[in-house]
Amino acid sequence: MAKDFARTDRIAEQIRRELAELVRLEVKDPRVRKVTLTGVEVANDHAHAKVFYTSLDGDSELLRQGLERAAGFLRSQLAHAMKLRITPQLHFVYDASIERGSHLSQLIDQAVASDKKD
Repeated sequence: MAKDFARTDRIAEQIRRELAELVRLEVKDPRVRKVTLTGVEVANDHAHAKVFYTSLDGDSELLRQGLERAAGFLRSQLAHAMKLRITPQLHFVYDASIERGSHLSQLIDQAVASDKKD
């Protein structure tokens, strides 16, 4: 069973790489320009995949709508590129971890600066 998880992880990483290229080169929707795909989680049966994304503009409803609109096109292109028996349905989820990390870094910098003043 542990081998199955390794295969699922490899498929998830390959999906992330392929989708990043497709979004960058093939998707013409202007709402989807400043997006970074941070990770993919594939279900054990490979029928569904959560695609985590972030953007320089923050969580935008227009960006999410653009990604959902392009999901069918991305899935069909993914099917041609990866040759999987089942191409997963794509579900896009905003990943706020980058923003949280940046906020924590700012808090640490402020704490260090206030310690130096004292």
